[in-house]
Amino acid sequence: MNVLLINGSPHEKGCTYTALAEVAAQLERHGIQTRFFHIGNRPMRGCLACGRCKDGFCAFDDDGAVECAKLMREADGIVVGSPVYYAGPNGVLTSLLDRVFFCGSSWLVNKPAAVVVSARRGGASATYDRLLKYFMKTSMPIVTSQYWNSVHGMTPEDVRQDKEGLQTMRTLANNMAWLLKCIDHAKGVIPLPENEPWTPTNFIR
Repeated sequence: MNVLLINGSPHEKGCTYTALAEVAAQLERHGIQTRFFHIGNRPMRGCLACGRCKDGFCAFDDDGAVECAKLMREADGIVVGSPVYYAGPNGVLTSLLDRVFFCGSSWLVNKPAAVVVSARRGGASATYDRLLKYFMKTSMPIVTSQYWNSVHGMTPEDVRQDKEGLQTMRTLANNMAWLLKCIDHAKGVIPLPENEPWTPTNFIR
């Protein structure tokens, strides 16, 4: 079993990474492999609604979105981390997720996922809620913790002093490990939920 941790901050080893690293270390203690994907500080195009998706991946593969999508497809669980920008997630991260989820929602169904947020002070809950929407519309089990999954601080050193925040990250990892093991144990015994064919409806006559 393996979990992909997406660092949605332009800073590779900043506050968001510090929170994700706490999750990863606890998952490893449960025998679950982890892998990081850092979105970096490169420009990331948003979804153009061009309809040129190929085999569940975006047609544009020059900015890391397809690489990330392939790692998400291979992973058994996913944790997405983001800093708070004006009470919302990093726009580069949402551009990437818009494209991944538009193209690949069929292979993300039933895959456990979680959100981790890093804030200096406020906006964590709004950012957390915004990112959860990707999972909620894709039939992905959302892994929770003892509190909303956020840490606080201006620097990684600050975050390491947020004892409750780091404990929340470890509890999240424990819950993710438990759910992944339950799913693995149920394979071949309990079938996955059966979904009806999608019935898209709009309200224009």
